[in-house]
Amino acid sequence: MRISILLAAIVSAVALAQPAISQTGTAAMTSSPGKVGVAQTVDVAATITAIDKATRAITLKGPKGNEVQIVAGPEVRNFAQLKVGDTVNATYAESLVVELKKGGGMKVEKTEKSGAMRAKPGEAPAGAMGRQVTAVGDVTRIDAANQTVTVKGPQRTIDLKVRDPEQFKLIAVGDQIEVTYTEAVAVSVTPAAKAATPKK
Repeated sequence: MRISILLAAIVSAVALAQPAISQTGTAAMTSSPGKVGVAQTVDVAATITAIDKATRAITLKGPKGNEVQIVAGPEVRNFAQLKVGDTVNATYAESLVVELKKGGGMKVEKTEKSGAMRAKPGEAPAGAMGRQVTAVGDVTRIDAANQTVTVKGPQRTIDLKVRDPEQFKLIAVGDQIEVTYTEAVAVSVTPAAKAATPKK
């Protein structure tokens, strides 16, 4: 799936040049019998300081003055609306949920779902995309001494360290583990504030 409206470029720029971008975020963890989840959200913002229409290169500047350059590919819709001074805002969220399925019975497999949306022609540049990957595996071995669980998944077999003794007690050979990973990113552009027109 192709990512639209600067999504890939912004996220890559954030990952490779964090000091150049204003970044805030939150993280959370939840736990209940047979289920553990972690999630985090990162918000980033930068100001467009230069645009090269010929190469479609965009220079972004963070509040500390550092700059990073990205290239908006041909799939980026409404590129012509981007202006120097506009603010590019991106929110990236991801979560991981591990759930015990007592007694098994589910198909051992990996599935993936994804979706995306982008601004219509003429609208302000914006877009969002998401992806969810789910995998189910069989518990084939329990190692009480090391508090590990061996899980045979659709592609490989792994040993999982279960750090919570109460959670470990719930798991038995023949159970299944379902892991769901979700990620989503949304990008929008806020036009630069127009200078006030002087009164005559």
